[in-house]
Amino acid sequence: MFRKARPTDVEQREGRIERQGNENDEVDIYRYVKEGSFDSFLWQTVETKQKFISQVMTGRTPVRSCEDMDEAVLNYAEVKALAAGDPDIKERMQLDTDIKRLKLLQSNYLSNKYELEDMVNKHYPARIAQLTGENEAIRKDIALYAQHQSDEFPGMELCGMQYSKKDKAGAALLETCKAQTNTKPHPVGKYCGFTLLLSFDPIFKRYTMYLEGNRRYELELGSDIHGNIQRLDNCLKGMPDTVARNEQTISEIKRQMENATVEIAKPFTHEFDLAQKQARLIELDAKLKIGETFNEAIALDEPEGHVEREEIVMER
Repeated sequence: MFRKARPTDVEQREGRIERQGNENDEVDIYRYVKEGSFDSFLWQTVETKQKFISQVMTGRTPVRSCEDMDEAVLNYAEVKALAAGDPDIKERMQLDTDIKRLKLLQSNYLSNKYELEDMVNKHYPARIAQLTGENEAIRKDIALYAQHQSDEFPGMELCGMQYSKKDKAGAALLETCKAQTNTKPHPVGKYCGFTLLLSFDPIFKRYTMYLEGNRRYELELGSDIHGNIQRLDNCLKGMPDTVARNEQTISEIKRQMENATVEIAKPFTHEFDLAQKQARLIELDAKLKIGETFNEAIALDEPEGHVEREEIVMER
């Protein structure tokens, strides 16, 4: 009887049980191995191949060497450990599994650290600079609005015509909207020192007005004569609130930067444990000559000049 040391053969056998159409609600799968037999070597081969297959198929890592493992690999490693009678081999198998888990934790730690460093060095400063520059522009617009603000209606220019009465300006604004066909914002007049730009959304039948000073402020127009003028005033009067919100956001970003800096400074908590296990693994490899034994066994299974290592076949 022959057994092929390939993950697909294990999956195929289980697939005949778990396949679609199985009328059993639950099934149990047993794997029988003999302690101290060649089974341990066969499971070693299955584990090694599954690691490379999983890396290629999932593409979870950009590195060119395959070092991680998935649940199937761990499962094969556990069966392999049960088949090993030598306590040194059992210890090495457990060390190998532990080290891979610790390296995965280390990889996640480094990935998170590099992401935080990128946030601290690039994203956070850029966002703070953006909000700071925005507030500087808004403060200039607040000063501009203060120059034109009065108890009386300050007047409005629309399509080259000057309107000194609020109701007249509101009616002219509605007429300007009716004649609007441009979907991109374009100048239609001035109000309180700000340029008025108007755009039309033909899908939602919506008119959008922009007040442009040192920066641009957006609002949607309605169908009421006095209501649209009030919306323009509310937009301009809301500029200090925008500055306050930006300042609050800047403070929050600075707090996040401080927290991220603290996290970056934290060491990998399993560093010592990983170093100890790696040192012990090197000792066991030297004692058991794991690398030499594994390479020689594979070489005996392949014809001369054959590069691809697909399977190990054992006659039982």
